[in-house]
Amino acid sequence: MWAGYVPDAQIRPDTERLDLPGDLDLVIHAMGLHWADDPVGQIVQCARALKPDGLFIAVCPGGDTLRELREVLMQAEIAVTGGLSPRVLPMGEIRDLGGLLSRAGLALPVADHVTIPASYRDLFHLAADLRAMGETNALADRLRVPTRREVFARAAADYAVTHPDPDDSSRIIATFDLVFLTGWAPDAGQQKPLRPGSAKMPLAAALNARKT
Repeated sequence: MWAGYVPDAQIRPDTERLDLPGDLDLVIHAMGLHWADDPVGQIVQCARALKPDGLFIAVCPGGDTLRELREVLMQAEIAVTGGLSPRVLPMGEIRDLGGLLSRAGLALPVADHVTIPASYRDLFHLAADLRAMGETNALADRLRVPTRREVFARAAADYAVTHPDPDDSSRIIATFDLVFLTGWAPDAGQQKPLRPGSAKMPLAAALNARKT
């Protein structure tokens, strides 16, 4: 959790109750929102810490993050054990995450995302990187006994076949889908959306004008 001015930013622990001072110009919630039990509550706390017209920015993994890993682990576990356990944290979709901004009382909400493919030697290289990030499986319903080696061996083999790196077929690709959220603390001087139906030009005409 980052808050305050840059470069004199303050780093705050990413706890459920955020230790934020008030009257801030900027709050950045970086790569922790997907672990929050109450993400709306986290954004509300950030919004309340902002001065009027202060900016809130968050970045967190989106729904397509690690989709390849989720797929091969699921298929391997079913094939080897006949069962299935949760292994990859569910990530929010951009539309749902964007809706949290308005629910938290922020104005002018914007949600965007960027998809970043990352190359790894194999599934075990990817797993080691996730462990170093602190992004291992912490789900309450996760398997409580050691996973059979055959599951990981099969998943690694399937991963290499189904999701090779297009630039180097001896490696695998992993998708990281990063969602960026921005919203402003309400202020009387901010621009306001126009009344529905008050536009002077149809959207189709505006798009055609841009093309030409």
